[in-house]
Amino acid sequence: MAEIKTVTKNVIVDTGCANLASVKFAVERLGYKVTITDDIELIQQADKVILPGVGSAKHAMANIKAKNLVTVLQNLTQPVLGFCLGMQLMTESSTEGNKSSTADNNANTVPCLNLIPTKIEPLKAQDKRLPHMGWNTLTQVSDHPIFNGITTGDYFYFVHSFAAPISEYTIASCEYGSTFSAAIAKDNFIGCQFHPERSSALGSKIIQNFLELEPQELVKL
Repeated sequence: MAEIKTVTKNVIVDTGCANLASVKFAVERLGYKVTITDDIELIQQADKVILPGVGSAKHAMANIKAKNLVTVLQNLTQPVLGFCLGMQLMTESSTEGNKSSTADNNANTVPCLNLIPTKIEPLKAQDKRLPHMGWNTLTQVSDHPIFNGITTGDYFYFVHSFAAPISEYTIASCEYGSTFSAAIAKDNFIGCQFHPERSSALGSKIIQNFLELEPQELVKL
């Protein structure tokens, strides 16, 4: 393992979801210290914040509310990176309980953190199997600094049945029955629908790009 770097303070938000340990290991494997915490002060004082997640938006948002983290996360000004469900939690809402994107029933719409103004909908997989699980290529990649060294056609690992549509906040796209946002961003908030911590060397590159990101790089966007 590489020498642990102590220059920056990196935090993984403890949302009460699984997968925290694998995200922590992925960061430490790059030689960086990182802390899993739901401590408000530690999160606010961090240089970089990672918002991971697997499972349902309803469960994760309930945990975030119970930990009094909603306003804390909404007011962060340092770079924040969401993985998979963590990305979805950055949006306005998730219709995770609806069977299709045309469902009229809003009873299962889950309000999220509203950090990036887009909504999570059922993935329009057409005749393909759900969840979308396994390796898939990025069909479009922007010049966002999180994608330094990443190009169209690179493979990343996905596990999801819901997705953000293509919008002005899309910084990478992928196709699985239809085109969806593989990554979204607004200001200091960045989200990846894929799992960087499970995406081999290129996933590690995404995490490293984030940990080495200078806040002023995002101001220019």
